[in-house]
Amino acid sequence: LGFEETETTRAAFNGRLPGFTDLVCYWFEKSRAMIEAMTATRVGLVATNSIRKNTNLAVMHRIAETTEIFAAWSEEQWNINGAAVDVSLICFGQSPSSQKMLDGQIVSHINADLTTGLDLTKAAALPENDSVAFLGIQKSGPFDIPGDLSRQWIGLPVNPNDASNATVLKPYWNGDDLTARPRDMWLIDLPLGLSESEAALFHRPFQHVSTALDEDGKTIRELRETLGERAGPRWWEPHWPRPEMRSRITSLRRYIVTAETAQYRLFVWLTYPVLPDKNLIVITRDDDTAFGILHSRMHALWALRKGSDLEDRPRYTHTTTFATFPFPAGLTPNIAATDYAADPRAVTIAAVAKRLNELRENWLNPADLVQRVPEVVPGYPDRILPVDDKAAAILKKRTLTNIYNERPAWLDHAHRDLDKAVAAAYGWTDWGDGLPDDVILERLFKLNQERAVKLAQT
Repeated sequence: LGFEETETTRAAFNGRLPGFTDLVCYWFEKSRAMIEAMTATRVGLVATNSIRKNTNLAVMHRIAETTEIFAAWSEEQWNINGAAVDVSLICFGQSPSSQKMLDGQIVSHINADLTTGLDLTKAAALPENDSVAFLGIQKSGPFDIPGDLSRQWIGLPVNPNDASNATVLKPYWNGDDLTARPRDMWLIDLPLGLSESEAALFHRPFQHVSTALDEDGKTIRELRETLGERAGPRWWEPHWPRPEMRSRITSLRRYIVTAETAQYRLFVWLTYPVLPDKNLIVITRDDDTAFGILHSRMHALWALRKGSDLEDRPRYTHTTTFATFPFPAGLTPNIAATDYAADPRAVTIAAVAKRLNELRENWLNPADLVQRVPEVVPGYPDRILPVDDKAAAILKKRTLTNIYNERPAWLDHAHRDLDKAVAAAYGWTDWGDGLPDDVILERLFKLNQERAVKLAQT
C-alpha cells in the first residue's frame, strides 16, 4: 500500500488495532463495530489461520470481549484456483442458537484464539524473560555470498585502509542450516556506522554490495529506495542489523538458536562470529541448563500453543512464546548461570541436555565420516567436511529434521531423561513417565499467572 496509505489506515484504527496487524483484521474490526453499533446482528468471515495468533489476536480479543464467538472452525484446508491455505472460519455476534460450536463440537466457550477451555491468550509477558530472545539479522538485499568466494576474498591483499576482508566477512546461518545441512554461506558485514566512503575502502565486498542483484533484478540501493525512507539511507548495511542482539552474542562463548518456522521445535548451539539470519530466533544464553529447559516437552508444548504457524509448520514467536514461558523458579533467564551452577536441579538438567546435544552431534557428523578443517580466519569454527564422496552421500541425509522424523530409541530416551529432569525442577513429583499435554499447559499457565499477579502487586 505504501507508507502514506499504511500510516493513514493505522491512524484511523489507532487504539483499536496494533500497527502490524494483518490487513484482513481491519474488516473483522469494522464488522465488530457494526455489531456494537447495532447495524449488524451477526457476522461470518474467513481468514487465514494466522487470525488467531500474535499481532492479529488484538482484533479477536475485541470480538470476544464486546460480543460473542458462537461458531468457529480453527483450521480448515481451503483449496481454490490452485491455492492451498489453512483458514479459520469465524461467526460472531448474536447467536441463532443456544449452543456454541467449535470444529464441529459443542463447547461451553470459544476463546479468542479459537480454542476452548484453558485460555493461553491471557498468558502475560514475564520481566524475568526480558531482553534474552531476539530476532536474527534481516538483510533485505544480496549481502550473502558462498563460503568459497568469501575465502577467496579473505586471501586477497589488505584493503586501502590496511584492513583485511576477514574483518567484514562472517559465516551466516539461517533455518535451513539448522534443520538440514549447513550451506556454507557468509555475510558481508561492514561495521555499523561507517560512512559510504569508509565502507568503500573494503573494496571487493563493497563492490559486490553495490552491484549485486536480488531475485527481482534490483541492486541493494534500488531495493532500499523502493522501501522508502523508513528503510534508511545506509543501504550498505543490513536493513535490520540487530545491534543489541550482536552485542549479546559477542560476549558469550556460544548462544542458542531455533528456526522461526520448522516442523519440530529444535534448538542448537552457534558460536560467534557465526551470525544468525532473520529466520532464526536467538536466545542469548550459553549454559546447558537453559538449553535443556528450552528443549523440554514443557517448552515445546507452550511454543506450539503460543506460537503461530506457516502452512503445516509451527512458527516460534519470541514475543509471545519465550516472553511468556515460565521457567522453573530459580532457573529463570534473568539469573546468571553462575548463580545457579550449584543448584542440583540445574546440574541434572545440564548433564542430560549436554548428553542430548552430544548424541545428536555424533549422529549428524560421525567421526569416521567427517574431517574438521580449520577455517581460513583463526578463531572461526572449523569446517566439517565429508572424508569422501560416499561419506558425502550419507551425510546429506543426516539432518535434524530426518532424525526427528525417525525418532530412534536413543533420541527418545535422551528426551525422556531431559523431560524428567525439567519436571523435577518444577517440583512435579507425579511426572512418572509423563503427564497429559493439557495438564502440563494448565500448570505452566497457572505459574505464569501467579508470577504476573506477584509482579502487579509489587
